[in-house]
Amino acid sequence: MRNALLAQKMIKNLEQRHFEAYYCPTHEEAVAQALQLMPAGSSVSWGGSMSIRDSGLVQAVKSGDYVVYDREEAKNEAQKLAIYRKAFECDFYLSSVNAISQDGVVVNIDGNGNRVAAITWGPERVIFLVGMNKVCQDVDSALARAWGTAAPVNAARFDIQTPCHADGCCHQCHSPQSICNYIHFLRNSHPVRRHIIILVGENLGY
Repeated sequence: MRNALLAQKMIKNLEQRHFEAYYCPTHEEAVAQALQLMPAGSSVSWGGSMSIRDSGLVQAVKSGDYVVYDREEAKNEAQKLAIYRKAFECDFYLSSVNAISQDGVVVNIDGNGNRVAAITWGPERVIFLVGMNKVCQDVDSALARAWGTAAPVNAARFDIQTPCHADGCCHQCHSPQSICNYIHFLRNSHPVRRHIIILVGENLGY
């Protein structure tokens, strides 16, 4: 009940920030909502999000009637880079967030910057799948979550040799392998309703 009540308040806050926003109690409903928003034949790509993978959205898109650009299908770095760039021409870009404040500010930290770049500009629309575990009271706590929780977990997931990989704590390091090179705050959707946020009443991602 708490998730549903908080989500309704957040939807109002997000709409004031010109986002299109929904709440789905389960990840299955969230996937169905996302698919409903993407017409058949749309071109789709995504960033390195465990939320969209764990929810089943990636597999649903790849099994559906869409033109898909998946960097994991690249055979070499040149192909991967080409897919990164192709993402900017897509109709829809799928992502999650590292954190979101209750008043509707989206916070993401990136290593290469391709994900936050696509969120900022390029794809026609951006769909975020956001588990309620990523909701924080304010922007400061959202940034703290992105740095202190999401980044160390992702460093471990990718086996990146940063200080946080060694002890699970953020050191705000300057490692050449740092995955915290770009810090992105999305405070309003621009153009209006370009960004779609689907809040999910479950824990999704890190």
